[in-house]
Amino acid sequence: MTDAVPPNPPQRQSQLQSQLQSPLQLSNELAALVAAAAQSVVAVHGGGRRPSSGIIWQPGIVVTAEETIVRDADLALTLPGGNQVPATLAGRDPSTDIAVLRYEATPAPKAFATTPFATDLRAGHFAVAIGSAEGEAVATLGIVALAGGAWRSRLGGQIDARLVIDARLPTIAEGGALVSADGSLIGIPVFGPRRRVLAIPAATIARVVPIIEDRGHIRRGYLGVGLQRVPLAAGGDARSSGPSQGRRHSPGRHHRAAGRLGGDRPAQPLPTARVRCGGEKNGSRSHPGGGTQDRRRHHRTASTGLTCDTAATNPRRASHCGLRPSR
Repeated sequence: MTDAVPPNPPQRQSQLQSQLQSPLQLSNELAALVAAAAQSVVAVHGGGRRPSSGIIWQPGIVVTAEETIVRDADLALTLPGGNQVPATLAGRDPSTDIAVLRYEATPAPKAFATTPFATDLRAGHFAVAIGSAEGEAVATLGIVALAGGAWRSRLGGQIDARLVIDARLPTIAEGGALVSADGSLIGIPVFGPRRRVLAIPAATIARVVPIIEDRGHIRRGYLGVGLQRVPLAAGGDARSSGPSQGRRHSPGRHHRAAGRLGGDRPAQPLPTARVRCGGEKNGSRSHPGGGTQDRRRHHRTASTGLTCDTAATNPRRASHCGLRPSR
């Protein structure tokens, strides 16, 4: 029995170099991937304790996570390279966690709206999140933990794919770019329940952004009654639009009965506060009643109009509230 002949030193050195070359090559490729994507990632100063990130969707248009925009004014962006510019809020959609900002466009090397979208994602694929820290790239590497079908958020937004990302996402990188190993855009990373990292897919962004640019929001149907505070003048007319002035009063028995709040100006108490639901309509035909789940399933897909007659704000003038068309 003879022993195996060990490779000569030059051959062994070549094998070691080959083994070391693969991780080094992967590292260099990831660094190049981050550097390329970071050219279209900005820091978003939305009024929170720390900035978040956003992507240059089109020249002059930035998309970010809606939950990171705390205020509607006094917004700013830090562009790649560190130049800070003012921005305005074009609109937002909490149901898909997308906000759109406008700024004075400067030539950008790449806009994500024109890059390929990642479509054939499976569990185990690489996912690289890129954010911006005052113009410098921030990156984290993860994998796709779950790749499922379309789903609806708790607020009713249609999300084109359920993508859960196993990554430790820095808070400053939320709303930035999430790209695959070949550089195609997966979407934007956001925090879900229990700080899980979810991806808002690029297909959802492409569908929602034009509507937000046009209308400033996405109309969603809802079943219920929406309430808002109404300033009341001293004469008791609820139609007054000016701010309340003068001495503030504590709520009394009549104020509580009318749904008034402490500090409101005195006015004639409302004798009744009632809501009476009217009929549901789908186009020109009435929709039959049913349980709550049946109504929800119907209103998710139909353009409906449920109105409610209410006398809560002014007994002499009926107003309408309730389910609005989701157009």
